Amino acid sequence: MNTIMKLDLQDELTLSELWSLQHKAYRLEAEIIGFRDIPPLLETRDMLSRVKEEFYGCFNDAEDLLGAVAVLEEEPGILTVTRMMVSPDHFRQGVAGRLLEFIFARHAGMEQFIVSTGKLNTPAVQLYTKYGFIPANVEEVAPGVELVEFHRRGGLQ
Repeated sequence: MNTIMKLDLQDELTLSELWSLQHKAYRLEAEIIGFRDIPPLLETRDMLSRVKEEFYGCFNDAEDLLGAVAVLEEEPGILTVTRMMVSPDHFRQGVAGRLLEFIFARHAGMEQFIVSTGKLNTPAVQLYTKYGFIPANVEEVAPGVELVEFHRRGGLQ
């Protein structure tokens, strides 16, 4: 059974595991969408240790970090899923879905959830659509690279 818990980015081991996971996951997204300057790939461990987001990790029984999600309430009642990452060894095993369900339950009082991903990142687009997110707008962040922002109503769906 997988366990989801808040991550302490001041703990060196946790920080190191998260940074490594982030780089594995976002390198694959960079390849999929054809854009290497994804902000999490440019982050050092030190930069990651100082972010304002709350991170939650999904662990297996052996305490391996399978995936992580980060959220930030940028405006009252609006929670942005700022990062979603799953270890490539655990793709297609429901890790991202469990992390989203955890966030929806933990932040049930939110009016709206927001998430963004590269338009060409089909697995992520399918995941967010499956969990009730609706495309809200598309922005070209670099020549030929489009980022889709999805919105989902908060509260009970």
